[in-house]
Amino acid sequence: MGTISDIKEVSDLLNSWTTDNNGIKGAFTEIVSLLESLEGLAYSFKSRPGISHSLRANVDDNGEEKILTMLDVIDDDPENRWISICFYAETITDPDEEGDLIPGGLLGEDGYCFDLFENDKDSVSYLKDRITEAHGKYF
Repeated sequence: MGTISDIKEVSDLLNSWTTDNNGIKGAFTEIVSLLESLEGLAYSFKSRPGISHSLRANVDDNGEEKILTMLDVIDDDPENRWISICFYAETITDPDEEGDLIPGGLLGEDGYCFDLFENDKDSVSYLKDRITEAHGKYF
Protein backbone atom coordinates (compact mmCIF):
# COMPACT_ATOMS: atom_id res chain seq x y z
CA MET A 1 0.00 0.00 0.00
CA GLY A 2 1.37 3.35 -1.00
CA THR A 3 0.85 6.64 0.70
CA ILE A 4 -1.24 9.51 -0.50
CA SER A 5 1.93 11.44 -1.28
CA ASP A 6 2.90 8.62 -3.68
CA ILE A 7 -0.02 9.59 -5.90
CA LYS A 8 1.42 12.06 -8.41
CA GLU A 9 -1.93 13.73 -9.10
CA VAL A 10 -2.30 14.70 -5.42
CA SER A 11 1.12 16.35 -5.54
CA ASP A 12 0.18 18.05 -8.81
CA LEU A 13 -3.02 19.41 -7.23
CA LEU A 14 -1.20 20.72 -4.16
CA ASN A 15 1.59 22.29 -6.26
CA SER A 16 -0.88 24.05 -8.57
CA TRP A 17 -3.15 25.21 -5.72
CA THR A 18 -1.84 28.75 -5.33
CA THR A 19 -5.02 30.69 -4.55
CA ASP A 20 -6.59 29.65 -1.27
CA ASN A 21 -8.83 32.43 -0.01
CA ASN A 22 -10.50 30.31 2.67
CA GLY A 23 -7.62 28.11 3.82
CA ILE A 24 -9.15 24.95 2.37
CA LYS A 25 -5.77 23.70 1.15
CA GLY A 26 -4.59 23.70 4.77
CA ALA A 27 -7.69 21.80 5.88
CA PHE A 28 -7.20 19.30 3.04
CA THR A 29 -3.55 18.67 3.92
CA GLU A 30 -4.41 18.29 7.62
CA ILE A 31 -7.05 15.66 6.79
CA VAL A 32 -4.68 13.93 4.36
CA SER A 33 -2.01 13.78 7.08
CA LEU A 34 -4.46 12.04 9.40
CA LEU A 35 -5.44 9.55 6.70
CA GLU A 36 -1.77 8.77 6.03
CA SER A 37 -1.19 8.09 9.72
CA LEU A 38 -3.90 5.41 9.90
CA GLU A 39 -3.01 1.78 9.30
CA GLY A 40 -4.48 -0.49 6.67
CA LEU A 41 -5.69 2.05 4.13
CA ALA A 42 -5.22 2.07 0.37
CA TYR A 43 -5.79 5.19 -1.70
CA SER A 44 -7.09 6.14 -5.09
CA PHE A 45 -7.38 9.57 -6.62
CA LYS A 46 -9.36 10.91 -9.54
CA SER A 47 -8.76 14.44 -10.72
CA ARG A 48 -11.36 16.17 -12.86
CA PRO A 49 -10.14 19.78 -13.12
CA GLY A 50 -12.97 22.27 -13.07
CA ILE A 51 -15.24 19.72 -11.35
CA SER A 52 -13.54 17.93 -8.45
CA HIS A 53 -10.48 16.12 -7.18
CA SER A 54 -11.56 12.97 -5.35
CA LEU A 55 -9.40 11.05 -2.89
CA ARG A 56 -10.74 7.73 -1.66
CA ALA A 57 -9.34 5.98 1.38
CA ASN A 58 -10.25 2.32 1.13
CA VAL A 59 -10.19 -0.61 3.56
CA ASP A 60 -10.22 -4.34 3.04
CA ASP A 61 -13.46 -5.54 4.65
CA ASN A 62 -13.20 -9.36 4.69
CA GLY A 63 -11.83 -9.51 1.17
CA GLU A 64 -14.04 -6.73 -0.19
CA GLU A 65 -12.59 -3.29 -0.81
CA LYS A 66 -14.79 -0.69 0.88
CA ILE A 67 -14.52 3.07 1.03
CA LEU A 68 -13.58 4.41 4.45
CA THR A 69 -14.06 7.97 3.24
CA MET A 70 -14.31 10.00 0.06
CA LEU A 71 -12.60 13.37 0.31
CA ASP A 72 -13.51 15.66 -2.58
CA VAL A 73 -12.04 19.06 -3.34
CA ILE A 74 -14.79 20.79 -5.30
CA ASP A 75 -13.12 22.67 -8.14
CA ASP A 76 -15.97 24.50 -9.90
CA ASP A 77 -14.31 27.77 -8.84
CA PRO A 78 -10.57 27.12 -8.36
CA GLU A 79 -10.16 30.39 -6.44
CA ASN A 80 -12.83 29.31 -3.93
CA ARG A 81 -12.46 25.56 -3.59
CA TRP A 82 -14.27 23.70 -0.84
CA ILE A 83 -14.26 20.19 0.59
CA SER A 84 -16.94 17.54 0.76
CA ILE A 85 -16.13 14.45 2.79
CA CYS A 86 -18.45 11.44 2.86
CA PHE A 87 -18.73 8.25 4.91
CA TYR A 88 -21.00 5.23 4.98
CA ALA A 89 -23.72 5.98 7.54
CA GLU A 90 -23.05 2.71 9.34
CA THR A 91 -19.45 3.72 10.12
CA ILE A 92 -19.93 7.05 11.90
CA THR A 93 -22.13 9.05 14.21
CA ASP A 94 -22.90 12.73 13.79
CA PRO A 95 -23.47 13.95 17.35
CA ASP A 96 -23.45 17.64 16.38
CA GLU A 97 -25.64 17.00 13.31
CA GLU A 98 -23.21 18.80 11.03
CA GLY A 99 -23.50 16.35 8.15
CA ASP A 100 -26.16 15.68 5.57
CA LEU A 101 -27.67 12.20 5.51
CA ILE A 102 -27.67 11.01 1.90
CA PRO A 103 -30.05 8.00 1.59
CA GLY A 104 -28.61 5.59 -0.97
CA GLY A 105 -26.17 8.28 -2.08
CA LEU A 106 -22.84 6.62 -1.40
CA LEU A 107 -22.50 3.90 -4.00
CA GLY A 108 -26.10 2.85 -3.35
CA GLU A 109 -25.76 2.89 0.44
CA ASP A 110 -26.76 5.50 2.99
CA GLY A 111 -24.02 7.98 3.69
CA TYR A 112 -23.18 11.14 5.53
CA CYS A 113 -21.51 14.04 3.76
CA PHE A 114 -19.92 17.07 5.39
CA ASP A 115 -19.08 20.25 3.51
CA LEU A 116 -16.27 22.55 4.56
CA PHE A 117 -16.07 26.01 3.01
CA GLU A 118 -13.31 27.46 5.19
CA ASN A 119 -10.50 26.16 7.35
CA ASP A 120 -12.37 26.29 10.64
CA LYS A 121 -10.39 24.46 13.38
CA ASP A 122 -13.49 23.09 15.12
CA SER A 123 -14.98 21.76 11.87
CA VAL A 124 -11.69 20.18 10.79
CA SER A 125 -11.35 18.58 14.22
CA TYR A 126 -14.92 17.26 13.96
CA LEU A 127 -14.18 15.73 10.54
CA LYS A 128 -10.96 14.17 11.82
CA ASP A 129 -12.97 12.63 14.67
CA ARG A 130 -15.37 11.12 12.10
CA ILE A 131 -12.42 9.67 10.15
CA THR A 132 -10.98 8.14 13.31
CA GLU A 133 -14.41 6.78 14.23
CA ALA A 134 -14.90 5.20 10.78
CA HIS A 135 -11.40 3.71 10.88
CA GLY A 136 -12.19 2.23 14.30
CA LYS A 137 -15.10 0.27 12.78
CA TYR A 138 -12.61 -1.73 10.72
CA PHE A 139 -9.51 -1.84 12.92
